[in-house]
Amino acid sequence: MKRITAVLTACCLVLGANLAAQPPAGRAAASDLLAPQATADFYADDASALVWQDNSHYDQLLLALEALADHGLNPTHYHLQELNALRDAPRQRDRYATDAWFSAAAHMLYGKLNPTTVEPDWTAASREADLAASLRQALADGDIVASLARFAPRQPQYQTLLDEYRQLRQQSEEPVDAVPAGPVLRSGMIGDRVSALQRRLEQLGVLGPAYQQGLVDVVTDEAVRIFQAMNDLDADGLVGPATLSALNLGPREKLDKLRVNLERWRWLPDDLGQRHVQVNIAGFNVTTWESGVPVRTHLAIVGRTYRKTPVFSDQIEYLVFNPWWEVPPSIAKVDKLPLFRQQPQLVRELGFQVLDRSGQVLDTDSIDWNRVTPGSFSYRLRQEPGENNALGQVKIMFPNAHNVYLHDTPTRGLFEQRQRAFSSGCVRTQFPLELAAWLLQETPGWDRQRIETTVNSGRETRVNLASRVPVHILYFTALSELYGGIRYLDDIYQRDAAVLAGLRAAHD
Repeated sequence: MKRITAVLTACCLVLGANLAAQPPAGRAAASDLLAPQATADFYADDASALVWQDNSHYDQLLLALEALADHGLNPTHYHLQELNALRDAPRQRDRYATDAWFSAAAHMLYGKLNPTTVEPDWTAASREADLAASLRQALADGDIVASLARFAPRQPQYQTLLDEYRQLRQQSEEPVDAVPAGPVLRSGMIGDRVSALQRRLEQLGVLGPAYQQGLVDVVTDEAVRIFQAMNDLDADGLVGPATLSALNLGPREKLDKLRVNLERWRWLPDDLGQRHVQVNIAGFNVTTWESGVPVRTHLAIVGRTYRKTPVFSDQIEYLVFNPWWEVPPSIAKVDKLPLFRQQPQLVRELGFQVLDRSGQVLDTDSIDWNRVTPGSFSYRLRQEPGENNALGQVKIMFPNAHNVYLHDTPTRGLFEQRQRAFSSGCVRTQFPLELAAWLLQETPGWDRQRIETTVNSGRETRVNLASRVPVHILYFTALSELYGGIRYLDDIYQRDAAVLAGLRAAHD
């Protein structure tokens, strides 16, 4: 099946498109179909054909559709009620059955949502399959039950999330003593919300009996810090929005997170690259992978909530040691101009050069920064290599429209915090020279000794990789731990809700 047909099927677009021929009386009309073009193409050779005459095949289809619930998809979105009602009406049910199979198969293969509707910068390649040929083969083999599950991602992380989702669905839902929303709770505060906090901490098993009811005492404060550390939050004892969200995460909320992240895996190709780099924005980390196995994870700093790091895939092409920093115009106007107005001497102390529109370096002492406005700012700023350089000792480049890349940072103390959304969009990486050494493993002549010598020279040096390395900047709020178990992360950019709404919608 052509890619355009698959994409249309995956997104359930063009409801009501005309079929190649009008269906016989009693059959599904084109306006009722989810994947009208794919269904019409399947019957192109014989518009009156019945491909679901075998009741055993039909019953298997119903079972396959019901099994979609294990993948976080709603079986009722695929004509399940109509198909059950038409169980004993072979002529009326046929196109509904074919249409349901195509729509479900496409959603398992590509995702129910078109990723660009919630992640506009998405560039990862989708998985591919000939859906029409797959359906013909399933009908010929009589193996309909497994035919949809075969399109699920083969990534081990998907399977781990899937196992957790199935287990949670089978458990009886335990009531959650939720902590009501409100001002940040901190040591010394009293009130009903504090009592609710204590009940929830007791329910989670991190608060013992020796506390003062309704007061954030020393025992309660310590329990909050323990809970925060267990959930990758800053263990500061402050119960703000992120901690509150984690506290109130019950089985239903976990199921929703798992549904969202299963969908995100369906958007990705099975082959992310034999050697590749994954950035998880919500996890604040960068991980190198070889042959499907994680090699090393680096802590990362990602974009602030108002300068979000985009989600996309690309190829790492080269590294620059001791880089000059070409300050983006937006940062120059919004961040640097106010700083230079307050402390003009920082232009020199921090190693900035100021250039005019022709590229000439200006005498910074001649500039009255208080007379410069964001609207009249016509300068180009760049920062020389050195200990104050915003990019640190190396930047890792995959040229893209967002001007986003991985780099070192002089403010390494920020890695001590758990929540690390501090950058202007790029990804700052802990131990970047170790990451650079891994990236250069297949580039002749670039061992760790040469890297150190180059950095110590202080000169800007570009190194092209012998082989480009795929990099995937992703956003997962539920992920499998290396040694088992699932971590549920704070949705720092509030992106889960849009995906969940799309999954809940009957048609996207």
